[in-house]
Amino acid sequence: MITRKEFEKREEKNLASYAAKSKNTKGRVHRESEHPYRGIYQRDKSRIIHATAFRRLEYKTQVFVFHEGDSYRTRLTHTLEVAQIAKTIARVLALNEELSEAIALAHDLGHTPFGHAGEDALAELMHQHGGFDHNVHGLRVVEVLEKRYPDFPGLNLTYEVCEGIVKHSTPFDKIRIAVPFEAEGPPNFETQVVDIADEIAYDNHDLDDGLTSGLIDENELNDIRLWKEVNIRVKKSYPKLTENIRRFQAIKNIIDMQVTDAICNTEKRIQQFKIKKAGDIKKATEKIVQFSPSMDSKRQQMRNFITDKLYKNHRVIRMSDKAVRFIKSMFKVYLDKPEQLPPNTASRLKKEDKYRVVCDYIAGMTDRYALDEYKKLFEPYERV
Repeated sequence: MITRKEFEKREEKNLASYAAKSKNTKGRVHRESEHPYRGIYQRDKSRIIHATAFRRLEYKTQVFVFHEGDSYRTRLTHTLEVAQIAKTIARVLALNEELSEAIALAHDLGHTPFGHAGEDALAELMHQHGGFDHNVHGLRVVEVLEKRYPDFPGLNLTYEVCEGIVKHSTPFDKIRIAVPFEAEGPPNFETQVVDIADEIAYDNHDLDDGLTSGLIDENELNDIRLWKEVNIRVKKSYPKLTENIRRFQAIKNIIDMQVTDAICNTEKRIQQFKIKKAGDIKKATEKIVQFSPSMDSKRQQMRNFITDKLYKNHRVIRMSDKAVRFIKSMFKVYLDKPEQLPPNTASRLKKEDKYRVVCDYIAGMTDRYALDEYKKLFEPYERV
């Protein structure tokens, strides 16, 4: 039988000296006995997957609201893509795969309905009432809002996974550190892996969804270096591919190129920054896990293109603006008449701030639930 202790010995033997070892965890807020044959981060991963907030990611959107079609990414499919990429990078760099995967699975738990438009709306509404940030809210989800255990609130995840949630940062994430996680220094190595995996997933699924929707014309991609480079290679290797398979292979190749670049450049930076142990990561003046300057330049060109053609498209702007109006209208109704909240949420008003209770309720909604609630609140003939 392979016990937890045996797993920890294997980590000590096989992982890099700067990887986060399970035996060195800072532990959980609420004391509990660890499982005899399951690793601590493996348990965290399972707790995240079984969480209500994780299941709701299926109906929370990335760019396209769920009723726009079944082929587009949701927060759930994006999360799974990030976890897959992060696990690959962590394995090659001899980091803790279980920890990277757990952080990846949890990194979007704090997201609102309707993508970043929903977060922007709640951030504005909560500006004078403690604010709203999806990373900090994700930490709140796993520490307070999930109700699954008799002895403590939340999921009681390890310090390292919670730090990964709150310190997760990409160009899409305005990081705001929550107590007790120190703001100084970069996050642990495994969190940095998730950060770059998130960027890789974003680059490619936004491109894929944009092409699928017709909002991005493939002919316009011929001037994008990254796309042109892989597309020529795919056409040369497989001249008779159908358009859909060729497009899939091109995007797959871009992912492979970015993953390989991130791994190779990170290996160089480990030597450059003289990283020998986990504590050295915190002392570094910048993130260790990064793309090479060449890849960064190519990615930036593609991101600028996607921003102009997809995020600034009038259809996407209409969806985002509509989402903001939905959320603001519901927020005002619940704030003015909190007795319209469901009983289990309304009961919190006796001890908690009204703004935060309403914010938590709306942030936890899926796109579909938010749309249904809006109809019930504002359409006179809709059954309540």
